[in-house]
Amino acid sequence: MNATLVILAAGLGSRFKGGIKQLEPLGPSGEIIMDYSIYDAKQAGFDKVVFIIRKDIREAFDNMIGNRIKKHINVDYVYQELDRLPQGFECPADRVKPWGHGHAVYCCKGVVNEPFVVINADDYYGKQAFVQLYKQLENVNESDGKTHIAMAGFKLANTLSDFGSVNRGVCQTNDGKLEHICETYNIRREADGAVHSGKTQDKILDENSCVSMNIWACPAGFIDKLDKQFTAFLQNCEDKTTAEFLLPGAIEDMIRAGELSCSIVTSNDQWFGVTYAQDTPIVKAKFKELTDKGVYPVDLWN
Repeated sequence: MNATLVILAAGLGSRFKGGIKQLEPLGPSGEIIMDYSIYDAKQAGFDKVVFIIRKDIREAFDNMIGNRIKKHINVDYVYQELDRLPQGFECPADRVKPWGHGHAVYCCKGVVNEPFVVINADDYYGKQAFVQLYKQLENVNESDGKTHIAMAGFKLANTLSDFGSVNRGVCQTNDGKLEHICETYNIRREADGAVHSGKTQDKILDENSCVSMNIWACPAGFIDKLDKQFTAFLQNCEDKTTAEFLLPGAIEDMIRAGELSCSIVTSNDQWFGVTYAQDTPIVKAKFKELTDKGVYPVDLWN
């Protein structure tokens, strides 16, 4: 089965100072987080990777990962451009920020024509999610008048940072299906050992809650569905200078409309990523530990 890994890498990484955080060397031989995602995906059966990037960092991508990875897996690029919009719409002259990761996947239209899994560039998901979702790609389809997709859910406790709060999509599920994603902000573990969220209104969360880390398995036709959602978003958007078209929101809208169902597979792997600069030495240590345990070779691609 042909399957593509789509990597969302056009973000600015505003909370990580000192460079493009997606290109920060973290592995024993200078690997970046995307190296491990691509390696795990290739091991699971994926045969192509598509990087969604900004044009201005294409050279950095080629130098850091693209030229190396294309020796091992098919590589393509998609540029998330502000003026890449459905027919009849124009980008406001004063818009600066990208339209969101829903728009990023929309930009893959015509490039991704096979089942795919979409992930964030700066998240380490572990091997289990890729194995599970590759298997799910045989079940993601369009039938019964619905588009069927899948999501890898992570335990909230496995997705926290030691250096600050995080935002997570806490999932409500029913019989293994996604019903609702509640965007929850300022999540952190306090001195009392509990996981708290919120700023003005404090709330304790169940640390075993299922959260979305923006890793989805979709049929190729999902992009056409997203095209319709993005068009509706633009038609109803009051402020086109700052509004964002987000993937979880678009998926939830389709679920509510009865156009889509989303199965959830649970990963017990420890997520980690570089949200804050202080995360860098911790992530480097974790990759070294995984290498020492034999989970990964010292030099990932040689």
